[in-house]
Amino acid sequence: MSFDLKVSLQQRAEQSPQQKKLNRLIDKIEQQKVSLAAWQNAQAEIQQHTRQKLLPVYSELHEILFQQLEQIWNMLHSHEFSKADMQQLDEKIAQLAQMLKRSKMLNEKRLELVKQINTFYQQHAQQLAKKNKKVQSVKFELNEKFDQNIELEEDDFEQYAVEQQQAREQAKQLRQQQKREQAEQMAAQSLKTVYLKIAAMIHPDRERDETKKEEKTELFQQASQAYEQQDLFYLLKLQLQFEQNKDVGAKELSAEQVKFYKLALDAQSQQLESQIDEILDSFQLAKKVKAEHLHIGDVYKAIDADYAELKHQLKWEKERLKHMKKVSGVEMLLGHGVL
Repeated sequence: MSFDLKVSLQQRAEQSPQQKKLNRLIDKIEQQKVSLAAWQNAQAEIQQHTRQKLLPVYSELHEILFQQLEQIWNMLHSHEFSKADMQQLDEKIAQLAQMLKRSKMLNEKRLELVKQINTFYQQHAQQLAKKNKKVQSVKFELNEKFDQNIELEEDDFEQYAVEQQQAREQAKQLRQQQKREQAEQMAAQSLKTVYLKIAAMIHPDRERDETKKEEKTELFQQASQAYEQQDLFYLLKLQLQFEQNKDVGAKELSAEQVKFYKLALDAQSQQLESQIDEILDSFQLAKKVKAEHLHIGDVYKAIDADYAELKHQLKWEKERLKHMKKVSGVEMLLGHGVL
């Protein structure tokens, strides 16, 4: 439903900070609605442009990377390498397998090989982690016998700090999620209440003046359409208009009313922001772009930048593959640290 209602709140000498925040939130949501509509209209065209420009390059790149994986995987089992070189080769193979395991560019047979190799290295990494954990546990127990007040080793302390930071971040995300759920629940509960209140105020059957009755009929139809589409923002703005501009509510909004509007509109704003982010994510750009102040032309520029970067990477991967076809070439890549 397009939003064409412009609410003009009565200008007063002073407004409370809470009402100023509410007005800014209303303006923000209006901008988000305009932005969402623009992105929805442009989404299909941008996705088509992305597919036409990037998919052929991705397809060729995945083909080259698979050939690299297959080449050094076979070479690893048919030639002797030093322990240090073996470690680099294992890391490279694991990296390629991890990268290609969800590829939609490879055929079923090649994808199955990639998954098998990826599973092999995942199991190897898990076994190594268990072994290292056991060694560290034994070492700690031995040291504890000599010094009961032993401090954490630097690596352990860093790991502890990381874990604490992750725990704080998870707690923050949980609080934000709870706040969103509270706002969304309140918005859902409020939708019918707000609609019924508006209907009681403007129902055309209660108006005797034919001119006003026609105006109220149009407004009532708009409110009913907004209710059917669960557009709480539109209904809240209608209610604000009637409560502040009509005789029935010419006084300032109460603190509870302001709190109610802000909670409900916060949920609407978060939902709009999420919808815009989903559209931007659907473009699958190499670099994350922020929706704020982003124009449609910026996305096309980002796609062109991704294309140039992919072409450059493809050129280098082809050159690297040439050297991987010979043991001497692999050794050269290993020696220069560019495997």
